[in-house]
Amino acid sequence: MVAWRHVLLVGLAALIAAPAAAQDRIKAVASFSILGDLVRNVGGDRLEVAALVGPNSDAHAFSPTPADARTLGTARLIVVNGLGLEGWMTRLVKASGSKAPVVVASRGIATRTLEGAIDPHAWQSVANVKIYVANIRDGLIKADPPGRSAYEATVADYLGKLDALERDVRAAIGQIPAERRKIITTHDAFGYFGAAYGLALIAPEGVSTDTEPSARDVARIITQIKAQKIPALFMENVVNPRLMQQIARETGAKVGGTLYSDALSEPGGAAPTYIDMMRHNIRELSKALAP
Repeated sequence: MVAWRHVLLVGLAALIAAPAAAQDRIKAVASFSILGDLVRNVGGDRLEVAALVGPNSDAHAFSPTPADARTLGTARLIVVNGLGLEGWMTRLVKASGSKAPVVVASRGIATRTLEGAIDPHAWQSVANVKIYVANIRDGLIKADPPGRSAYEATVADYLGKLDALERDVRAAIGQIPAERRKIITTHDAFGYFGAAYGLALIAPEGVSTDTEPSARDVARIITQIKAQKIPALFMENVVNPRLMQQIARETGAKVGGTLYSDALSEPGGAAPTYIDMMRHNIRELSKALAP
């Protein structure tokens, strides 16, 4: 009887302590789903993380709501990509009244440009994501100094996983014949990927899904696909596939699977984490570009 009473008391104590532990977590808000996953991997159990732009949603075209302002208002730390991705963020932070520090995860990235615009999609290079992770770690340590050792440990573990991921990406692209490492995607979200791993890309919508290609742009791309014998084109999870379907019909290019560019999938989907996303994409590329 005494033993059972002890078990019940221990269980009751755990139930009482659980909400308090949750309340003690650092509230961090990331701008979009991919960044949210990186913050979770750095923060571990010390964080409660929310992402403003959720799975399968487009950060380029995001329209914040009053609920998003309230979410920011409760944050101890805000993490953004920067590089012009979140044009709506400055106004949203002001509207929220938040005084939380803002970590720019892309700080220190060697950026690329396209037609004069900075390409914000730096996370498509695993080497760049290692910089993201270091910036997030440093921001968390400033916001939560007692968590330093925990953050350093989680980052060391995660960097090991990113090292393995990068080796696998390079190996997979290396198996594709050099003359077939050419694709077309919906918008220019894979420039950092192409530069890092040796893939040539063209895209009808530039670096942002906010822009619409002209009829002349589409005609030029169709001509380019035929001239360069680009073997495959890919849809993206955040972009309407109509334009790409038209280009596929007019060029005869093979339609590959869906690539995840600016957002993760829902939990349980093909790409619920950053590492899952990259592995999914290289599988789809490998299948479509094989001779």
